[in-house]
Amino acid sequence: MRHERGSRRGFAPRFPPKPVELGKEYDVEIEETSRKGEGIARIKGLVCFIPKAKLGEQVRIRITRISRRFAEAEIVGKVEETAEAGTGAEAEEGELE
Repeated sequence: MRHERGSRRGFAPRFPPKPVELGKEYDVEIEETSRKGEGIARIKGLVCFIPKAKLGEQVRIRITRISRRFAEAEIVGKVEETAEAGTGAEAEEGELE
């Protein structure tokens, strides 16, 4: 039995697949700020750090780096009120909660 347990370890991923992809864009709301002053948003629970983002902003971001426990992104543009009404912005925001 001890041998079976040992054979499963080693190659099994410790961290589940990430809900974001490198280079892909997402509409998010900045929920917090980090100690460094970066904006923090969550996409399906994954923390994303966004430099130059302010608390409460609704922005479109592009993922620039994916780490084991977080992602980093850059602001591509602001999400406009009219865009939220008819596009996928509502669906993605619903996933954040």
